[in-house]
Amino acid sequence: MIMLIALFFMWGFVTCMNDILIPHFKALFQLSYFEAMLVQFSFFGAYFIGSLAYFVISYVYKDPINVIGYKGGILLGLSLSAAGCFLFYPAASIGIYGIFLFGLFVLGLGFTLLQISANAYVTLLGSTAGASSRLNLAQGFNSLGTTLAPILGGYLMFELFTGTTVDASGSTGISYILFGLLFLLFATKIYFTKLPEFKSTSPIERGLGALAFPQLRAGIFGIFFYVGAEVAIGSFIISFINEPDVLGAGEYIGKNYLALYWGGAMIGRFAGAIWLNGKIGVARRIVFMIAAMASVFLLIYTLVDIPFGEVAYFLLFMLANCLIFMLSGSYSARVLMFFALANIALICCTIFGQGAWSLWSLIAVGLFNSVMWSNVFTLGIHGLGKHTGQGASLLVMGILGGALVPIMQGLLADVVGLRQSFWIPGLCYVYVAVYGSMFIGKKKIVSDLAVRGH
Repeated sequence: MIMLIALFFMWGFVTCMNDILIPHFKALFQLSYFEAMLVQFSFFGAYFIGSLAYFVISYVYKDPINVIGYKGGILLGLSLSAAGCFLFYPAASIGIYGIFLFGLFVLGLGFTLLQISANAYVTLLGSTAGASSRLNLAQGFNSLGTTLAPILGGYLMFELFTGTTVDASGSTGISYILFGLLFLLFATKIYFTKLPEFKSTSPIERGLGALAFPQLRAGIFGIFFYVGAEVAIGSFIISFINEPDVLGAGEYIGKNYLALYWGGAMIGRFAGAIWLNGKIGVARRIVFMIAAMASVFLLIYTLVDIPFGEVAYFLLFMLANCLIFMLSGSYSARVLMFFALANIALICCTIFGQGAWSLWSLIAVGLFNSVMWSNVFTLGIHGLGKHTGQGASLLVMGILGGALVPIMQGLLADVVGLRQSFWIPGLCYVYVAVYGSMFIGKKKIVSDLAVRGH
């Protein structure tokens, strides 16, 4: 579990670097919003291509993870990820945007295998009762990576090489060479570590397989819209902060607010890991959850350069997040629905609000994004049995939303302006809220998940 937590941290860090690359490339190559969003299209589009290939192979032949094992899947994913990072160096040397995009595509293919292997593997490492809690814990460290990426990654790309002979694109190449070496180092560590194996001995059946389950089919779109909204908002935060009627601040300042957006997801995920653990009494869960949220917030606050007077807005949204957790009980579907409704309200405040409230409403969306991935994923694969591996690949295929939704918002932003373009992620959360509500009337599934601590 410790090895997997480190893995979740690493891919969270590198994934969030895309949010740094977008304004960086936009200025470097003089791109429109649509052209800049090709960063996310290339990276998250690879998730769809990789997951589709995985599904076809599992349908025609057999489940690849069941053949090479979860450890083999993780090693192959790390190797592809390293290859994608190394492509950034020739891209920086030549100075061609298209090669950067190809490197992001290869990196995305590697992360696809990591997502398919590691998410399902975490649910298997222990009792079924703690599966969702373990996944929230691992996702919490993934969010630690996404929180640190704007700070450390922004320092690497915007500040470390300032005043040296290394140009803007060169700093990007060097940074990703370091990431690639870390992936190879971690792959070596995994290779020499003994990990438990889980393989299905059930015979392969023809037909729809995992697609025969309605919760899985709806869950694919749940992942699509959730990931699309989360990625789109993260992609535009720095540009939004740079708007004259918001803060008018540049990348150096904006990266701190971006870190807090992703940090909010980390706060919510650690809180969710505690609150959704049905084995702990309610009173103790409340105390542990508040303590976890406060501790993680203090950690984040020491990393970001934002005056405390401004962060006070964020504390109010943290309190609201805590109250909605308690109002929802330990039902993952209810938490999912209420959090999606909260994000719709926050985005409306961003679109129609002014000044600090419009900014902090957008940043607070990260708090309520927190448990969406793990809750949609858990609800989607519940009851799939021998089709769990195939179902996981189909859910990961839904990450295509991270490629398409930012592109759609970029097109709208070029036409109607950045603020009004946030209607796109707002509509995405409408579907997520509907998906959560689908399970509230399903007493058998909901009660089973609640008893199991999901």
